[in-house]
Amino acid sequence: MNIIELGQVSKSFGPVKALEKINLTLESGRIIGLLGTNGSGKSTMIKLINDLLVPDQGIVKINGQKPGIETKKIISYLPERSYLDPNMKVVEILRYFQDFYADFDRQKAEDLLKEFMIPVERRIKTLSKGTREKVQLILVMSRKAKLYILDEPMAGVDPAARDHILDTILSGYDEEATILISTHLIADVERVLDEVIFLDHGRITRHEQADQLRMREGKSIDQIFREDFRC
Repeated sequence: MNIIELGQVSKSFGPVKALEKINLTLESGRIIGLLGTNGSGKSTMIKLINDLLVPDQGIVKINGQKPGIETKKIISYLPERSYLDPNMKVVEILRYFQDFYADFDRQKAEDLLKEFMIPVERRIKTLSKGTREKVQLILVMSRKAKLYILDEPMAGVDPAARDHILDTILSGYDEEATILISTHLIADVERVLDEVIFLDHGRITRHEQADQLRMREGKSIDQIFREDFRC
């Protein structure tokens, strides 16, 4: 079944066209990289999927439904900016997620926090930026969602720890679920990607199976991206 469908979707902010006539279909059970430079339209697309923005034209469907209350129940969203109350303790946030989300697996979250040696009695404001990002990622991936949307999930994490974090977080997720990862750290995540979407100035320039793209071009996704975007 298709988890995300965008049909002729456009969105502008004043004279700036953030997305222009986007057509996109994503199937369930895939890990997809949404890749583009700053200003490419990635954040706008993510906000449309999350019902945080409304398209100027076109249709957005999540699991066959228009974005709304029902689709929010099946999406676990990690925004780029921290949403955690800095004065709360980690254990208090666990209780909040347990109360707020019916699909939150507290035991899984506690196990992952222990795996990364994050003390639950610490207040968020006392944690390093990288550790705060780990906490947020753990909370999001501890829900039993159909669609996980991760916006720059590891930007502040120590590069040496990214592989371990990625492997640990993905080890227990439902393989029938879909993960959409928006990131500029392509080299760190490309080994787990099933598909890649290249977005440039509001238009999709590539949408391909990751392995097929690598095989055809004889290069890594990171190399192809750098050549396409000249960065």
